[in-house]
Amino acid sequence: MSASPEPVVKKNKSHRKDKPWDTDDIDHWKIDTFTEADNKGGTFTEESSFATLFPKYREKYLREVWSAVTKALETHGVSCTLDLVNGSMSVRTTRKTYDPYIILKARDLIKLLARGVAISQAVKVLEDNMACDIIKIGNLVRNKERFVKRRQRIIGPDGSTLKAIELLTQCYVLVQGNTVSVMGPHKSLKEVRRIVLDCMKNIHPIYRIKELMIRRELAKDPKLANESWDRFLPNFRRRHLKTSEKTAKKNEKIQAKAEARTAAGLTADVDQAKKEMKKEKEKKKVYTPFPPAQQPRKIDLQLESGEYFLKAHEKEAREVERRKQKQLEATAKRKEERAEAFVAPVEKAAPTVEERLKKKKRTAAESGVDQEQGEETGKRKKKKKKRERQEEED
Repeated sequence: MSASPEPVVKKNKSHRKDKPWDTDDIDHWKIDTFTEADNKGGTFTEESSFATLFPKYREKYLREVWSAVTKALETHGVSCTLDLVNGSMSVRTTRKTYDPYIILKARDLIKLLARGVAISQAVKVLEDNMACDIIKIGNLVRNKERFVKRRQRIIGPDGSTLKAIELLTQCYVLVQGNTVSVMGPHKSLKEVRRIVLDCMKNIHPIYRIKELMIRRELAKDPKLANESWDRFLPNFRRRHLKTSEKTAKKNEKIQAKAEARTAAGLTADVDQAKKEMKKEKEKKKVYTPFPPAQQPRKIDLQLESGEYFLKAHEKEAREVERRKQKQLEATAKRKEERAEAFVAPVEKAAPTVEERLKKKKRTAAESGVDQEQGEETGKRKKKKKKRERQEEED
């Protein structure tokens, strides 16, 4: 009896073994609290420190709450200093510090305080399950007005959009100046960053909010845990029409209007629509490959008028003369406007006695003609009725 063949093991998987920590009951995302007993190395050999500047308007608030900041950091063995002369805050490790990562958390704390976050909220960043992100939006949009509009879009009317983002992502969001400060879990920070950056690229936050709401509902269904959610998520595409497509659409609308008016029997309106279409066609300019003629510069115009060669005092005298002339014109215009109020309106002359008599005769003659016509029509009707009676009797 032949022996059963041994299973062939691939070389790249020969050293692979089952890991005791790689089971379904273990939560890989869970962050265990770091205690003093976990620090086997003892005190740190080197001192780590971080410093950040803060704006002038935050000075008063920081002075008031600095005792609370010191108290919060002392529990973790971190010391802090507030330098009002240079306008900076700094944190550093001490011999009591046992958590190597806490200095980075302390750095985030002073950054958030500098960016306008309240002390009650900023202290939460020292917790293990809390992280922060400061998104710089100041250099994403060049136009100042456009930047302010898009930044306001993140907040929304009465802060409704910001509230929706906070509820869906479980994050704290503060929009101030050229930055957006965010506090929350790492996964949520990524979502908020995406929403903020897209908003500054002119994509409204409502699209991302809708997507997050759908994702939250889909996560509740255990059947869809191992399936792709792409078919449920909305696909928002930005489509820019060409100029030719825009004109074609416009012409279609005008044509549709014309057809609707024809169906209703409004021919005059149809003619009007046709005229509009003709005007649109006539407006089209003839393409020329040559660029337009260069406009004269300010210096060229001054050379032509001879102003360029004038001395400084002569230029000043001319400018004064021009201003005086302008003032005189303005005063003359104002006088004319005021004088208009005192001009009597044109009154119609009262009709003379002869004109009144003529008018009376004319009206009387017209009324007489109308009476005669009325009498004639009455006689005709009577004759017609008589005829009808006789025919019935016969």
